[in-house]
Amino acid sequence: PEGLETTEVYPNGISTSLPFDVQLAMVRTIPGFEEAKITRPGYAIEYDYFDPRGVYPWLESRQIGNLFFAGQINGTTGYEEAASQGLLAGVNAALRVKEYDPWYPRRDEAYLGVMIDDLVTRGTNEPYRMFTSRAEFRLMLREDNADLRLTEKARSLGLIDDNHWGEFSERKRRLEEEHERLESFRVNPLLGLGEEASKILGQPLRKAQTLMELLKRPEVDYKTLMQIPGAGPGVDDKKVISQLENIARYSGYIERQSLEVEKSLANENARIPIEIDYGRVFGLSAEVEQKLTEHRPVTLGQAKRIAGVTPAAISLLAVHLRRLRSETKVRA
Repeated sequence: PEGLETTEVYPNGISTSLPFDVQLAMVRTIPGFEEAKITRPGYAIEYDYFDPRGVYPWLESRQIGNLFFAGQINGTTGYEEAASQGLLAGVNAALRVKEYDPWYPRRDEAYLGVMIDDLVTRGTNEPYRMFTSRAEFRLMLREDNADLRLTEKARSLGLIDDNHWGEFSERKRRLEEEHERLESFRVNPLLGLGEEASKILGQPLRKAQTLMELLKRPEVDYKTLMQIPGAGPGVDDKKVISQLENIARYSGYIERQSLEVEKSLANENARIPIEIDYGRVFGLSAEVEQKLTEHRPVTLGQAKRIAGVTPAAISLLAVHLRRLRSETKVRA
């Protein structure tokens, strides 16, 4: 319903850009809507865009220096996609004015990093939206840890004021201290707490475990845990409690994904000089050379995500970059 005093209903999920008569016919196929009237038809906006492979990951045009693109001009659709690009472009425009190095998040640091990397590496042939399924490290990109992932970087970029920074620092301190306490507090069934703990947890405690290990149990939450004699009173910050529970329950998966991130970062952040001549990279096929020259990736991580660029080609490129770096050191 569009309001308390209206008969107008918004049929969520069937907004469409089809002709008005087709929309009306479609709506009237819904049981109960056989006599429905459409007060405002659905619509779509057609727009032109530049190939986003023509911008750097910090959203500066490759063709025109100091020109930053954000939003639909890069082929995206949706308010959130445009707003996040606007933030990134604005940050980098300010960094350019101050003659600082550009900044952009990695794929494992933020959904913004996933979106930007997708756009500038692969381009898009349809309006791009950011879906969680696009992120290979989405266990790391949770809503509850967004502040832990990005606030310190935002502070270094001048985006966080003193009040916000103070609140974040205090919450982070409480989280780290409580996490450390839960890791160090052991409940041993042989030392008198076992029977009491088993009653609270709902099942027998067969071996000594830390409070953090007990929190991994799906039937145990933080408040229940604090009822174990000596375990409480704990913290009362709901956000800290939620983060502790998530850390405990997903710890195995998060640890595995952290290792995957570590491996991928070995080559991910290796910078490729913008002026590199791919024709001088020994062993590259003509097709790969052409693709790399066309896309001009700025890191090895981006290069390996270009369609048609093989792992073998990435290895050859990595060797070439190491040789270039050693030659630069010798000249210096």
